[in-house]
Amino acid sequence: MSKQRNQLYKVSLMVISLFVLAACGSTSDTDEMDAAESTGQESTGNGRGANTSSGGDRNELTQEEIRQENALRQTVFYFDFDIAEFKAADRETLTYHASNLASNSSMRIRLEGHADERGTREYNLALGERRANSILNYLIVNGASRSQIEVVSYGEERPSANGQTDQAYGRNRRVEVVVR
Repeated sequence: MSKQRNQLYKVSLMVISLFVLAACGSTSDTDEMDAAESTGQESTGNGRGANTSSGGDRNELTQEEIRQENALRQTVFYFDFDIAEFKAADRETLTYHASNLASNSSMRIRLEGHADERGTREYNLALGERRANSILNYLIVNGASRSQIEVVSYGEERPSANGQTDQAYGRNRRVEVVVR
């Protein structure tokens, strides 16, 4: 549990740093808001001024920033039985992960591939690796550098859920993104 908390902490710090840097690099929205506040008018620009309250709270996140934060919190991606391709519903989230890696060249992650217990040990190790490589390739195509990503397969050796139910099998067919 502390490993996940540490990972979430690191990702949160990186996201906050990106927002601070982005805010420092752009002054046009801030200048427009400052001018509007000094005249007692609300800003009508397309920037954050339109999203702020009359109190001038500039710490509100945009919808895009909220989507990005939520996407970066998702670090486990589940797979269908005997399938190495990630689900189409995960594309947007993985695109945010790729963007985050592309904008943080010093960031390193490990993709840990897993499988349920059905199949031989060797087959499940290979399947876990194919799953992790599926996500690796998507991240690279969308801007991440290969040197930032390590791939490892644990096959069936590190189950997330014990038991021989469809629910347990489903939780074990996954790739975990671990920030290093």
